[in-house]
Amino acid sequence: MADNSADDVSRYAEENFPKTLKRLSDYIGFPAISSDPDHAKDVVALAHRIRDDLDTLGFTNARVLELDGALPAVAAERMDGGPGKPTILIYGHMDLQPVKGEPWNTPPHDAVEIDGRLYARGSGDDMGGWVSHLAAVEAWLAVAGALPVNVKLIIEGEEEIGSPNLVGYMDTYPEVFDADVMVLTDCDNPSTDIPGLTTSLRGLLELDVTCEALASDVHSGIWGNVAPDVSTALIKALARLVDDDGRFVLGRVDVPQAWRDAARELPFNAATVEKGAHIIDGVAALPERDRTLAEWAWRQSALTILSTTLPQPDHEKNALRHAATATLSIRVAPGQDPDALVADVTEALTSDPPGGVKLTVRERPGHGDAWLYEPKGPAFEAAGRAYKKAWGHELVQIGIGGSIPFVSLFAERFSHLPLILNGVLDPASSIHGPNESMDLGVFKKAIATNVYLLAELSALDDLTPAS
Repeated sequence: MADNSADDVSRYAEENFPKTLKRLSDYIGFPAISSDPDHAKDVVALAHRIRDDLDTLGFTNARVLELDGALPAVAAERMDGGPGKPTILIYGHMDLQPVKGEPWNTPPHDAVEIDGRLYARGSGDDMGGWVSHLAAVEAWLAVAGALPVNVKLIIEGEEEIGSPNLVGYMDTYPEVFDADVMVLTDCDNPSTDIPGLTTSLRGLLELDVTCEALASDVHSGIWGNVAPDVSTALIKALARLVDDDGRFVLGRVDVPQAWRDAARELPFNAATVEKGAHIIDGVAALPERDRTLAEWAWRQSALTILSTTLPQPDHEKNALRHAATATLSIRVAPGQDPDALVADVTEALTSDPPGGVKLTVRERPGHGDAWLYEPKGPAFEAAGRAYKKAWGHELVQIGIGGSIPFVSLFAERFSHLPLILNGVLDPASSIHGPNESMDLGVFKKAIATNVYLLAELSALDDLTPAS
């Protein structure tokens, strides 16, 4: 497909951006919170609305997919390219994180534009991601009457609860996932001016730590200083796991020097952290020490204390407690052996425990695998050209410190195919928290990128990743 045709399509998408924004805002109005059973009906209603819109847009076989005990997914296709052109599968998710109890400045399910950003739950995670692909498809059909490749869509309704039934959908509806290239939305860009290709994710595991010493609570005035205090013992034990900066001291991995050198060129600095993490005045981002902030965030393991049973303000009493527990979340670095990491944590906590308490560690069932990918081959070269045209900047490889189960599922099932991870997020998007937003300039560039990506992929004869 000639560049000038794709340029015409991109211009059409730009001119019709208000229409795309209206479609996105309509979808945002559905409180499709997958973790809340009271909102299951909203996920279902949104699925049917998307199905109807895809049908109107010109997709064929637009349908709502169902499995017993699962929230729905939406699938559709447009096979204009025929057998001589590649088939591109575009994945996104329509479900949302909860908002209850969060201090939003705007109604979370109403799209509100402020200073060039669109504020609403799901604006960036992930409705803006896959709606940018719908806009590109619509523009191609309006200008050229057909797509230059074959396109399939799968919009999931359970990503925010860990995609528990995605494998079931893959097994039950294999034809939906039959493609030559996978484009997975829901990912970041390092800034609003530089596009990112996600090539690594940290894994996730959770541990329950139990500290026991007494058969029952006892009077602290009588027994304090002579009987073990599980509360202070638990605090001292957990402190073994972090350094003076509060960083996890276990599970650190070697990272190639070439990656480290490239990371220093990224706009991931203290100012980025302080703004994106909403750090208050008088507090700073953690120091780099011997690694870049990007490496700390993407390529090294991290520890979070999810909860404890330490005494709460509304349950105060002058007593030594008989037991205390903590639940730990560990983001597992790419390349780190999670079983070895659990063993190291267990050894650190249980060896010579403070005060001689009984300390046990139990891994919770279910974990997310880390992911590390080397993007090689013509599909990624095509993506690089598309991004350069739309953004005016080379595509850079980045990581995400979070864990995205669906990526690992796709990587395991379709390891022989190119996996292109993109999205509309940037460091200020504040996803999974109050005041989530999407930069509208990034949204526009994502649409243009998707227009050019279809054109670039259509020109390829062989999409096999380089070995």
